[in-house]
Amino acid sequence: MLGRDELLGKAESAIGRSRADETEILIFGSSSYLTRFTGNRIHQNTGETSYGVTVRAVRGKRVGISSCTSVDGSSIAGAVDDAFELAGLVPETPEFPGLPGPEPAPEVPGNYSRRTADCSPDLRAAYVSRIAALAADKGLNAAGSFSTAEIEIGVVNSRGLKAYTSLTRARLVTVVMSDSSSGYAEASAVDVAEIDPTSLAETAVGKCLMSKNPISIEPGEYDVILEEPAVSEMLLYLAFMGFSADSYQTGQSFMSGKIGQRITGDNVTIWDDGTDPSGFPMPFDVEGIPKRKVMLVENGVARGVVYSSLAAAREPGKKSTGHAVFPGMILSCVPTNLFMAPGNTSREDMLAGVEKGLLVTRFHYVNPVHPLLSSITGMTRDGTFLIRNGKITSGIRNLRFTQSILEALSRCDAISSSTKLFAVEEGLAAVRCPAVRVRGFNFTGATEF
Repeated sequence: MLGRDELLGKAESAIGRSRADETEILIFGSSSYLTRFTGNRIHQNTGETSYGVTVRAVRGKRVGISSCTSVDGSSIAGAVDDAFELAGLVPETPEFPGLPGPEPAPEVPGNYSRRTADCSPDLRAAYVSRIAALAADKGLNAAGSFSTAEIEIGVVNSRGLKAYTSLTRARLVTVVMSDSSSGYAEASAVDVAEIDPTSLAETAVGKCLMSKNPISIEPGEYDVILEEPAVSEMLLYLAFMGFSADSYQTGQSFMSGKIGQRITGDNVTIWDDGTDPSGFPMPFDVEGIPKRKVMLVENGVARGVVYSSLAAAREPGKKSTGHAVFPGMILSCVPTNLFMAPGNTSREDMLAGVEKGLLVTRFHYVNPVHPLLSSITGMTRDGTFLIRNGKITSGIRNLRFTQSILEALSRCDAISSSTKLFAVEEGLAAVRCPAVRVRGFNFTGATEF
């Protein structure tokens, strides 16, 4: 990694030669390492250090964007020149407010671990071997991946803004398989030492053994316990379908016209907070604007959406909440540090409250259906079980579902007292959430596996 002084110095030097009215340079660097395994054996071990540079050049109300994958001076200078030329060709963005001025970012402890940055292939192999050994002992096959990364991000613009941070991420995922079943587990952390491969292996192996020789059931509405991986998937789709000011302002969000109204059960609270050390902390967004905590849903009531500087300029009195994403994406802002509040129900009590229903470990192949209704479709995967009289009785073949997320959360009558953290997109986005019990979740089709 370049480090603060060298990275910011490269950006400042390139901005000094820009001919644009305003110029911004974003540099993203990553040293990432990946160990993949299948059949209880490691089959791939890779490492890569890469950089991406994105330049925004402003000429009046026109904004040109250019990028390169090298941080040498001539490459960045070339990207600056290209962005300037493009800014003369693209249409105006009338509401563009200009680049943001400098604003001190908050300190966010706990976003970097030297142990993760220094994690060796031997250590990753040792973690994997503990999973493989437990799977092999039960006659099962384990597959998955273990990734670690050290990341640095710097933003500099011609208005004097300078922001830099470095962070680390670790993520271990495994699927354990038999001839007729599979089980899933994952863990993410800033500090690799917080990941327990034995616990993950026990979870995945246990699910695989319990779901052997699954039975078929008819599609329909069932009471369900959705474990944390399934809940995190739902929250991510909520984030992209409706918690951005871009979709809210165009009336394409389930939040449009609903601020201050009840949209879920009153036991549901969801927010975004990039400064919370129990997530994956990040002090600022890609514009260098400090991240702010945003209440999205509070006790079931729609409270707000997140903003970039561009989205904020469209509404009088609004300011960026520090949620801008990389230039050129469909949305200018999305929540990237999501939290859902825990409840006060134990796993045992959640099960005990189901007379006949299902336990779902996670979802697979999820796609949006209707953003205004928060509807998604997908399949269950790697651990779907039948519950009778408060007890897991057997594994079942996977089911396809089509369900409004907000309707499901409106019928959520129990939330676990514990939460789990999940990394998304190499740890630049994260979700911390509990498990939930939902009455009447809609399954629309069955599968053969």
